[in-house]
Amino acid sequence: MRHILTIRYGVLKNTSDFFAPFNSLKKGDPVIIRSSRGVEFGEVITKVKEIDDTDPIENIGEVLRKATLDDKEKQKKIIDEMIPVEFKFCQKKIKEHKLLMKLASVEHLFGTKKIIFYFLANGRVDFRELVKDLAKEYQARIEMKHIGVRDEARLLADHEHCGRELCCRSFLKNLEPVTMKMAKNQKATLDPSKISGRCGRLMCCLRYEDKVYEDLKHVLPKKGSIVKTAKGVGEVINYDVLQQQVTIEMENGNKIHVSVHDIIDKVREPLRQKEPMCDQPCEKDCDLE
Repeated sequence: MRHILTIRYGVLKNTSDFFAPFNSLKKGDPVIIRSSRGVEFGEVITKVKEIDDTDPIENIGEVLRKATLDDKEKQKKIIDEMIPVEFKFCQKKIKEHKLLMKLASVEHLFGTKKIIFYFLANGRVDFRELVKDLAKEYQARIEMKHIGVRDEARLLADHEHCGRELCCRSFLKNLEPVTMKMAKNQKATLDPSKISGRCGRLMCCLRYEDKVYEDLKHVLPKKGSIVKTAKGVGEVINYDVLQQQVTIEMENGNKIHVSVHDIIDKVREPLRQKEPMCDQPCEKDCDLE
């Protein structure tokens, strides 16, 4: 049997599975790993999973050891002493070279002479001279990584409107597109300030809750449908997805609220279908009506 662990590592809070040659590790343990980037400091975030020796493993890193006291002290020194100095020096050189870029964060890998500088910019930036200055100063391999506002929030923000840690920092592996259609499916307010996260984009939770809303909406009659209930025949004018209830306007003008299970039959589909909702990632302001 082989052992697989999910590890969180790096300033972007990457999460990936790693092969462990031993099974003594548990959730929360600090570890030293070898990823595609080099030797890094990480933390176990799931229990050990056992797989058969015959199961294929592709593109997976390795847990080298549980972090020792010396490893922890070295990582603390990197975070508290080395990175602030590297950040300040890089900012100074950006100003000297008059580059149109904003430095967001610095990552100094644990076991290799590699430093990653994360920055934001509106377009392409010629930072070749900057890289030369940084490589000369630190005698290390320098990587400049252009990030967007979602990654900036992942790096610098902490808690969301709900009071919990940002999903992108705590468990999301990939930042998938979020569309305005997902907000409309949930009948959420379309006020951008209320459905946007710390990054200014639509909140990620709209995406991973969307499948539930789609499934629940599938069993509801569409607005404009003519349905039959024990109280009579009427037109569906509204619905509550989570409560699985519909509002029906009866033939006499009265409005009633009934469960979808109380609908005896669907007499007629709506006469006119509404225009399809926007299904594009909401990266810019758009017409919300």
